[in-house]
Amino acid sequence: MDFNKVEFERSFGTSKQLPPSEGPEIAFAGRSNVGKSSLLNLLFNRKGLAKVSQTPGKTSTINFFKADGVRFVDLPGYGYARVSKSERGRWAELIEGYFNQDRDFALVCALIDIRHPASELDENMIAFLQEAQLPFIVVLTKTDKLSASQCHNRKQQLKRQLQLDDDIPLAMVSSLKKTGVDDLRRLLADCL
Repeated sequence: MDFNKVEFERSFGTSKQLPPSEGPEIAFAGRSNVGKSSLLNLLFNRKGLAKVSQTPGKTSTINFFKADGVRFVDLPGYGYARVSKSERGRWAELIEGYFNQDRDFALVCALIDIRHPASELDENMIAFLQEAQLPFIVVLTKTDKLSASQCHNRKQQLKRQLQLDDDIPLAMVSSLKKTGVDDLRRLLADCL
């Protein structure tokens, strides 16, 4: 798969607007401020592909990107408290509406900040993916903030906390130091 040939397709504000699934889709889900936009930019070697902000909660739509016949789906972050209740409800509807549609889910990348234990919302997302029997991996972000041994320990703790089977891959990535991206690309290509 050529990760250098990507194009932005479109953004959608409600699940009713979403286009039908026309091929495999790889979705990226995680809390606000987990680094989804930075990860997408790193994955595709494009600095401004996905908008990155210092303020959490800026991705408020579902954004579709396409590369080599595969759709990459950037879902809104969940769990950010500094938006209105109605806006949080709209984001929840978007995420749930996306997953409740008949789509060709090739993989869901569940992003978790390696520096912290998984939140209740993270646990709920993993439980949902397991119950829905959707193919998923866990991507641990912000690994540059910890030492290699701390990353290894946190990875094992998160694996236990989330009760992940050994067959669920855990990728460790730093968008800042650009590490782990080749391993992640291999995992994504393998799922196709």
